Amino acid sequence: MGRRLSGISIVIFLGVVVILIFVVIGLISFRRNSLPEGLIQANGRIEGDRFTVSSKIPGRVVELLVREGDSVNEGQVVAKLDDAQISAKVDQAREAVSTLEAQLKAARLALDVLKKDVPLAVETARAVLSQAKAQHSSAQSQAKQAERDAARLERLFTAGAVDRHRYEQADLSRQIALNQLRSAEEAVKTAEKQLAQAMLGYDRIKAKEAEVEALSAQLAQARASLKEALATLEDLTIRAPTSGIVTTRMVDVGEVITAGSPIFDIVNLDRLYLQVYIPEKDIGKVRLGLPARIYADAFPNTFFPATVRYIASRAQFTPKEVQTPDERVKLVFAVRLYLDENPNHCLTPGLPADAVIRWKDDAPWVKPRW
Repeated sequence: MGRRLSGISIVIFLGVVVILIFVVIGLISFRRNSLPEGLIQANGRIEGDRFTVSSKIPGRVVELLVREGDSVNEGQVVAKLDDAQISAKVDQAREAVSTLEAQLKAARLALDVLKKDVPLAVETARAVLSQAKAQHSSAQSQAKQAERDAARLERLFTAGAVDRHRYEQADLSRQIALNQLRSAEEAVKTAEKQLAQAMLGYDRIKAKEAEVEALSAQLAQARASLKEALATLEDLTIRAPTSGIVTTRMVDVGEVITAGSPIFDIVNLDRLYLQVYIPEKDIGKVRLGLPARIYADAFPNTFFPATVRYIASRAQFTPKEVQTPDERVKLVFAVRLYLDENPNHCLTPGLPADAVIRWKDDAPWVKPRW
């Protein structure tokens, strides 16, 4: 009987010891996993703002200059498309521009010459016409006087008052005066024709001005076509829109892509964030602008300051890659902690990391406890 009691006592003692051990382990675990009031811990993976590199125009990929994991700078050439056809269009457009520039230069030079020569020719023709009219007027007066003299002497000759020789002299003078008058009239007509011909120069000026205007318009259109062709040629050289790291390549050399087809994904290493998931019971404590500290396994003794910049407006079930199976059924809110800086770009997308968010200003910072 005594031996049975002794055995029972031992069993009870061992049971109490086991219970105490579990209690102590639980207390230690609770103490280790708990944080001071005012802090929330979470974990996730480093991500970043992604930029998709694509082509504005369709074409065949002839060269890929970077691959996944490569660092690139903003404006760096990352891919090239076939440019044979566009280069031919550029050459053709340049030739058209060169030809039109030469034609326009010649037309403007001819216009300048016309603008100088035509007024001078018109002024000269007017002076000749004026002189011809003056000579005509003088010849007309002389012819009238000679006509009167000849008529008077003819009457006197008929009456026998003058001799034949004097009459014939007067008649000859009349004939000479009439011939001079006819010559003067011809000179006036010739001068008028010359003036009319000179005046046509102003029509040639207008025509040349219209030609210059038309050539200027054609040249402007040709230059626009050249600019467009050059822009298209430039677009065949694909450049990185930002500095960062290439995370994904979607095409291979030789593929024909359409306009807007993605070629690479680039993550900006200066715009990294840790996306964590906060349980529904704690989300009310989190607000935009709260400070946080991020701890990466790759840098165990270093923390990276961050700031809450995004809080999801809708809850979701915990992603399976972040929490344990028991935790996946809980509703959580996605929160993004943007790094204040990424010194030497030491953090890269995909790294797992823990975070502590401080929602009370006086809460002491501690490392995450898992």
